Amino acid sequence: LMRDKKIAQATHNILAYRIRLDNGSICQDNDDDGETAAGKRLGHLLQLVEAENVVVVVTRWFGGTHLGPDRFKLINNAARQALEAGGFIDDQAKSAASKKAARK
Repeated sequence: LMRDKKIAQATHNILAYRIRLDNGSICQDNDDDGETAAGKRLGHLLQLVEAENVVVVVTRWFGGTHLGPDRFKLINNAARQALEAGGFIDDQAKSAASKKAARK
């Protein structure tokens, strides 16, 4: 991705991954790329929807307007849409994640 000049010049490339290993354990990590706590939130999203064998990257450019805490909602929504489009979120996971979010 970083070979793409536009992506490489982005303010933040936030990522998280979650991979099931051959022994059945899960390998997961994330990177904020300077957007404090954003990678951790993406990782949490992957756990909530029980996504496996996936890497999600949300690229953000600062356009001069501070988004405040809303940026996390926007980042998570972008990641969720990408996971849905890629078929990594099934209906059962969507329902479980919605129920957990409603309890908060």
